[in-house]
Amino acid sequence: MGPGAGPGSSAATAPVPVRGADAASPATTARGAAVAGLAASGSGEGRDAASPQVGDVAAVWPLLLGVRHHGPGSARAVRAALDECVPRVVLIEGPPEADAIVHLAAEDGMRPPVALLAHAADDPGRAGFWPLAGFSPEWAAIQWALAHDVPVRFIDLPAANSLAMSAKEAPADPSPPPSPPPTGERLRVDPLAALAETAGYDDPERWWEDVVEHRGLGPGPGPESGARATGPFVAVGEAMAAIRREYGDGGHEEDAVREAHMRLRLREARREFGEEVAVVCGAWHVPALAERTTVTADRKLLKGLPKVKAEISWVPWTHRRLARHSGYGAGIASPGWYSHLFHAPDRPLERWMTKVAGLLRDEDFAVSSAHVIEAVRLAETLAAMRGRPLAGLAETTDAVRAAMCEGSEVPIALVQDRLVVGDVLGEVPESAPAVPLQRDLIRTQRSLRLKPEALDRELELDLRKEMDAGRSRLLHRLRLLGVDWGTPAVSRGSTGTFRETWRLCWEPELSVRVAEAGVWGTTVLSAATARAETEARSATGLAEVTELAERCLLAALPAALPVVMRALADRAALDTDVGHLAQALPALVRSVRYGDVRGTDIVALGEVAVGLAERILVGLPPACVGLDAGGAAEMRGHMEAVHQAIGLLSETAGAGAAGTTSAGAGAGATGDDSGLRARWAAVLRGLAGRDGTPATPGLIRGRAARLLLDDGRLAEDEAALLMGLALSPGTQPAEAASWIEGFVGGGAGGGMLLVHDERLLGLVDGWLTAVPPEAFTDVLPLLRRTFSAYDTGVRRTLGELVRRGLAAGDPHARGGPAAPAAPGFGPGLDPDRAAAVVPTVRLLLGLDSDRTDSDTTDSDTTENETTEAAP
Repeated sequence: MGPGAGPGSSAATAPVPVRGADAASPATTARGAAVAGLAASGSGEGRDAASPQVGDVAAVWPLLLGVRHHGPGSARAVRAALDECVPRVVLIEGPPEADAIVHLAAEDGMRPPVALLAHAADDPGRAGFWPLAGFSPEWAAIQWALAHDVPVRFIDLPAANSLAMSAKEAPADPSPPPSPPPTGERLRVDPLAALAETAGYDDPERWWEDVVEHRGLGPGPGPESGARATGPFVAVGEAMAAIRREYGDGGHEEDAVREAHMRLRLREARREFGEEVAVVCGAWHVPALAERTTVTADRKLLKGLPKVKAEISWVPWTHRRLARHSGYGAGIASPGWYSHLFHAPDRPLERWMTKVAGLLRDEDFAVSSAHVIEAVRLAETLAAMRGRPLAGLAETTDAVRAAMCEGSEVPIALVQDRLVVGDVLGEVPESAPAVPLQRDLIRTQRSLRLKPEALDRELELDLRKEMDAGRSRLLHRLRLLGVDWGTPAVSRGSTGTFRETWRLCWEPELSVRVAEAGVWGTTVLSAATARAETEARSATGLAEVTELAERCLLAALPAALPVVMRALADRAALDTDVGHLAQALPALVRSVRYGDVRGTDIVALGEVAVGLAERILVGLPPACVGLDAGGAAEMRGHMEAVHQAIGLLSETAGAGAAGTTSAGAGAGATGDDSGLRARWAAVLRGLAGRDGTPATPGLIRGRAARLLLDDGRLAEDEAALLMGLALSPGTQPAEAASWIEGFVGGGAGGGMLLVHDERLLGLVDGWLTAVPPEAFTDVLPLLRRTFSAYDTGVRRTLGELVRRGLAAGDPHARGGPAAPAAPGFGPGLDPDRAAAVVPTVRLLLGLDSDRTDSDTTDSDTTENETTEAAP
């Protein structure tokens, strides 16, 4: 990234290739002289003492301070130059619309990193950012000007033009700068890489750190020890002029328009305030601003530019988004390190090593003061060996790895993430412009004590607490609006319906999402309600509406539910596809369940869910006929989802019955068991039994049998009989393998079934050994897919059982006499020996001890059952 990269500049740069033929060219010679001048500018060496310096006479005004965006050395130099020259006005590269809100940078509630956010008034999604960190030269100039009552003006191309110009490209990520991308495929020149190459460096970042960022940090002479504070900027301007003479625009064709507007604004400032004007801009633009052009020529470049109505405001930014890998064009790889260099009052290396040691200690790494001392010495030694004026990030990282981490990369990755990059989130004052929705969100966040943070963190919510329930509603409403501040996560400690786990992380782009969502309403509640109603009316599929109904219940949007319910009833009445109905039922049942937990009236939802389930019961058997392998696999997934949904719906109905009277609890549960759940079991038995349709795939029939077995509605002897029939010699091997996949597939559960029921394992083993060789290669992929899903321990146990001599075709599975036991196993269950361990097991489980109510209601499951059964 070159010194001129930043807001409005592209990151698509490339180092200048080395060409030996150019080594002695005039351009290369001029470059070398400029580099030498820049290297010597810190102490004033290399210049004639009588030669004019910037600030010496009025003829050198305006003061052009070419900087590298987000460079701490540049920020210190800007501050020193302004203190020395004291201009009457400060001009900064940035959108002129920010002139109206720049005064907010001086308020107490403003804490960098922050960014100027400009967006089109009629399309908030078309937006651009201009980030500013505490160590950014532009921020240092703004703070100096506000502290000295000096006017501040922004002089870059207006956001109204740059946003309109970028509309043709329609960027998916709003974070890149709003300037138009290049129209051609030319390779862009990185001026910093060209200068570093001339100086003999192979790493542009290292060269720039040595000559600029570390200036004044070491024990040697700095800019305050006799050298003029403006000297480095003169050298930077000359270096950039040499580069531009050699490479022209360097592939940055769009910069001509921006620089023309900067020159016009500069002329306006000189007319208004006189010659004493300071300009803080990317170093790449300095030669263009110093160039003598006519007003007519500049206005001609700006004539006919597209324009939109733009709005601008301050928004919080993060150090992580300043990092280059985040995608922002003027990003830097180590914002945390640069912030440390800028803010450390003295001894930056020692203070950095102390920070690293504190972080590692917090993470339980054994780091002592001796480690810190040794790391500092090693970093200084490495810097001396590498010819650097001060230990840079590379030296400090190497020293930390050797002295504190014993060569391990794990703690180094932690230091890189937490300190080198960091999770600092800026703040903006309440008086900053914002859409009404943004203000309502801020008020709600404060009332719920839910502070936005850049750090990715986990939040556990107990929905029985009003504060946590309010947080849950807010996060669900924001997700409906497309503001994904939080994403649901799997709870590690509980699976109860009263618990929710969220992963929270506030990204700067969410400010754009909030602005976009402002078209739906002025509050989070009204906006989420309007968005849900609109989506319900425009939804085309039943599954979409059921999912929306679930989200409305989770977000507590009672005003949107009538519209969603009407759309749900209409779609359910018209949709006859069993697959669509099966996809919609789970979300609808979850809605009923969550509505019951959250105290929402879900009678209408329950009626629709029951009606949907009834239609699935009728339509599933014929829908399973004549399916190919792909269709059978998809239908198996629908069967499993419907099985779980009907079970959950039955439990909810039972809990509702229990809430009427205690006497009616048993009747409610029994009535449901003989109703919907019993009819579902009959459908599964019809699919799994001998009287099933012959064209029903084996995968479906095997899965139906397994669901019945797991639900306790199919005895083990019946399951063994069904398996024996499915694996009989008259069944085609591929069909038999499909049945096995349906019955024992789907993870460790099927494997444990075979481990604990040797009759089933014997049937599978006997069938497999009897498969003809010509058919074995056909069934092998199905079997490998089935058994590869088992855990390693389950597969090992199955192998041991077969190796011990498990009899194929065990007659015990068909009701015959028991086969001889495998080594280490008895011939059957010994009731007397089993009964001997019962007292010990009951003691371990606490079943024989007196328990208090608090002991019996500790688990989430008990909490759920107790609360849901309450009237």
